Amino acid sequence: MTAPVVHSLREQIREHIVDGIVSGRWKPGERIVERRIAVELEVSQTPVREALRELEALRLIESAPNKGVRVRSLTAADLEEIYPVRAGLEQIAAELAAQRLAEDTSALEPEVAALYEADRAADGEAQVRHTVAFHREMVRAAGNSVLLHTWEGLGIEVFTALSIRWLGTRQQSYAEEHEALVEAFKRRDPDIGRLVKEHVLGCAPRADAPLEG
Repeated sequence: MTAPVVHSLREQIREHIVDGIVSGRWKPGERIVERRIAVELEVSQTPVREALRELEALRLIESAPNKGVRVRSLTAADLEEIYPVRAGLEQIAAELAAQRLAEDTSALEPEVAALYEADRAADGEAQVRHTVAFHREMVRAAGNSVLLHTWEGLGIEVFTALSIRWLGTRQQSYAEEHEALVEAFKRRDPDIGRLVKEHVLGCAPRADAPLEG
């Protein structure tokens, strides 16, 4: 039996703030008050400050002297910037994982099945969740902890959700695109790295897309 994952207090606070940003509780440009979050969650301000520092490193929030912390007013171009970096990392991951995934794609297949359900239900949140889970499992299959840590540090799930919420970025065939990647791994496609890179770049928002409220 697998033990449940226990998140640190800082991680729980970070997730709370991220959920607030993604859900629209805190809108672009709006101030996030450290003390108010601490009171709301019944914690000290220290772990709140640590969580905010991490989110600033992800460029989700920004701080200025005497102005406090605010949600960054991200543009489509800001969101777009992450995709070439992510595509490069995932190209490397796919090439490193190719042998392992050619023999066993069982870590990827449940996410594809879940994506078919999400597509049928037009469930945007589930599409984000299972898309990110699929790519995380692929990166994990590369067996390189530095690569996985770097990939996770990009805040993929957050930026994917924000792309959908703020830009209306949507694909019609999440499941089919990811099933095609599974089949490419199974047939040991020598171009798997390029296929994954093109897939990721194809998900990027357009820099000229209007932001949604």
